[in-house]
Amino acid sequence: MEISHKRGLLSLSPIIVLLMVYLVGSLLAGDFYRIPIGVAFITAAIYAIAITRGESLYKRVETFSRGAANSNIMYMVWIFVLAGIFAESAKQMGAVDATVQLTLHFIPDTFLPTGIFIAACFISMSVGTSVGTIVALTPVVTALAEQMGCNTAWIVAIVVGGSFFGDNLSFISDTTIAATQSQGCKMRDKFRTNLMIVLPAAIATLIIYLLWGIPEGEVAVERSTEWFRAIPYLVVIVCALSGINVLGVLMIGIIVTMTIGFACGTFDVVSAFATAGEGMGSMLELILVTLLAGGLMNVVKMGGGFDYLIALLTKRISGRRTAEASIAALTALTNLCTANNTIAILTAGPIARDIAARFGISPRRSASLMDTTSCFVQGIIPYGAQLLMASGLAAVSPLQIILHLYYPVGIGIMVVVAIIFQFPRSRTKKV
Repeated sequence: MEISHKRGLLSLSPIIVLLMVYLVGSLLAGDFYRIPIGVAFITAAIYAIAITRGESLYKRVETFSRGAANSNIMYMVWIFVLAGIFAESAKQMGAVDATVQLTLHFIPDTFLPTGIFIAACFISMSVGTSVGTIVALTPVVTALAEQMGCNTAWIVAIVVGGSFFGDNLSFISDTTIAATQSQGCKMRDKFRTNLMIVLPAAIATLIIYLLWGIPEGEVAVERSTEWFRAIPYLVVIVCALSGINVLGVLMIGIIVTMTIGFACGTFDVVSAFATAGEGMGSMLELILVTLLAGGLMNVVKMGGGFDYLIALLTKRISGRRTAEASIAALTALTNLCTANNTIAILTAGPIARDIAARFGISPRRSASLMDTTSCFVQGIIPYGAQLLMASGLAAVSPLQIILHLYYPVGIGIMVVVAIIFQFPRSRTKKV
């Protein structure tokens, strides 16, 4: 059914309201985290329900609720809850500190920048969050920079860049979960496709650090004797790579973490439940935003907004390349406005899935393009959580860090190259 220009714009206006409330409000406040993203979503949701015509208020809310209660949305909520419990339990048990020390233990002092990048990649793959990796490693490398007498912004940028490696690829990363669920593909398949796109950027970054980043002298790093506390992260990686369902992976991770915690005396029954509650609480905003996004997108879809937008985006699309470029551009634009790569994927996901289906793009490839594009944008915006966190911990300007961010720029280039040269090859049947 062809949708008029006026009706199409009206149907899409809730998304415009969402971006305007968040973007304009943040600019006026001078802080991109002053306006809660949940408030922006609920404002847009109320507006969307208010402008819907031809139905009673009850029916409008019901349409919104059906979107929020979609089975894919609820599956994501389950994953977020378990991921929150695992992340907080592992942190309280000492797994983060042990993983940091274990990784740094194997880094030759003469190749410290290269080793720090590898450490950031490994830790972010393990913990599934770029912010968590930055929080764990930045204090360590800042102290090392002072001892070495090198540029603090440069060495912190190594951590920030490496943190996006796992944010983009980890099986327990918010962006991976959002991308795979919104596109309807398996995490293992998305990982394989995604790795082929970003691996050249990672190798190029390593070469840069090998050629230009060799410090003089030796650096003393604290050695931990409790490396067994890093076992939960290793178990999660092995289980995920073996193809176990993500809910099963997280449950196994939680059980292993709690077992080690009880054995070491870190947890008792009360503290274990309290830690689990804190982990769930840390995910509440993301869960709320996920539900609101599902409801809002359903209202927009039922109003014809998606059909209209897809018609606009695909009007001049002549094949797979321009279709993939549209998916990447849509994700990038949304990320620039929201300053949150997970929210950008959740918002653009349904539209990207429809475009992919129309032009024979496999779900694994559309998920990879969205995830990689969002991590590229998130890695180069000075108002993103990652750069704000790193700059705060290291007491340097976000813009100083951006000047040395090789890996995020590298994956952005690889997205363009992957679209132009159509690699890696994949078929729609293989999801």
